[in-house]
Amino acid sequence: MSVLPASLLLSDHHEDPAAPADALGAMVAALEEDVVFGRLHPRERLVEDELMERFGVKRHVAREALAALDRMGLVERRKNVGALVRSFSVQEVEELYELRGLLETEAARRIALPAAAARLDRLVAIQQRHDAAVAAGDARRVFRTNLAFHEELFSLAGNETLRQAIAEYARQTHPIRFASLVSAGYRERARQEHWQMIEALRAGDRDSLVALCAAHLLPSRDAYLDAQRQRL
Repeated sequence: MSVLPASLLLSDHHEDPAAPADALGAMVAALEEDVVFGRLHPRERLVEDELMERFGVKRHVAREALAALDRMGLVERRKNVGALVRSFSVQEVEELYELRGLLETEAARRIALPAAAARLDRLVAIQQRHDAAVAAGDARRVFRTNLAFHEELFSLAGNETLRQAIAEYARQTHPIRFASLVSAGYRERARQEHWQMIEALRAGDRDSLVALCAAHLLPSRDAYLDAQRQRL
């Protein structure tokens, strides 16, 4: 299975001003990134004692972290087995991405165009941070600024419930996305597509915006499915 190159792996102590200040939040964020970056593989077991030692927390905190990851759809807990990183069948991957495509293209259709200058400025500022993270090869910031970009983009639809649904199903695909994050070409493609979305918003080009949102999802889906096929 592909894992993130050593040059892009970040230590648990990497300073990140956006990281949660509390022990539980920081632990959940770190484990979320471990799943996204392939440091934790599908079906890999998360052991409470190992988590307690790694993060220096009490057992109840480790259990709360596993419960939070379960609610996020990143792990699944099985009787007499414990918590495992979630794995997906081909059908589950296809269905998740089909649903994400429906939600995200619908949000793109609902955005008032051309977008207001102040909102565009906010999106541009986030994308400039994403550019810097891609250029620096900073995996954590690429991941976090990418999430921030899409949160801001889909908030333009003016439907908070829709935005939350998009964020929820995007989070459920975190264990799928690692296969594409190892590729510098994918990160650069995503960066360029973000700017194309911004230009479509500025020009009022809804057809291009919808098409970009649909195509933007495909590389991570296809990379995971390709990795699945290679293991067969």
